[in-house]
Amino acid sequence: AVLRDRAPRRAVLAAMALGTAVWLGGGRLLAPSAQPQPQLAALSLQQLDGKPATLAAFQGKPTVVNLWASWCPPCRREMPAFEQAQAANPDIHFVFLNQGEAASTVRQYLDEHAPSLANALLDPAGDASRQMSNRGLPATLFLDAQGRLMDLRVGELSNATLAQRLEAIRAADPGQ
Repeated sequence: AVLRDRAPRRAVLAAMALGTAVWLGGGRLLAPSAQPQPQLAALSLQQLDGKPATLAAFQGKPTVVNLWASWCPPCRREMPAFEQAQAANPDIHFVFLNQGEAASTVRQYLDEHAPSLANALLDPAGDASRQMSNRGLPATLFLDAQGRLMDLRVGELSNATLAQRLEAIRAADPGQ
């Protein structure tokens, strides 16, 4: 009877050890590998008046870059949250990078729906989306004060998620 009691115990312990090893090892295999930082600062962007612009101009503070388009319903729904966050967080740059639309379309949309939004830029060729291998809008990039990508969120952001991500990039800033 003693031998029978030990055999199942050994089998259970062996199964648990194997499961733990697979879980730990598999997590490392499935985790995303370190990827080179995209060269966001080098993108050819434009201000709404057609003058050239770069994201490098926003380094020095944590920065949120929202990739959006006026025809995108989730982009439109999250715009009020960004407008509020921009007003409430002067220690963080917010940049709204329109993907592929004409300046007149963007200006008309912002005048009607987000008149207080600052830092709207144009990415006429959608280079930011392509560089991020992003196939959907909206997408929001969270950069530290040195311009390094800390997080990328594809899809609509809630107020709570946006607040959490802002705290995370603020905490990553050694100047705080």
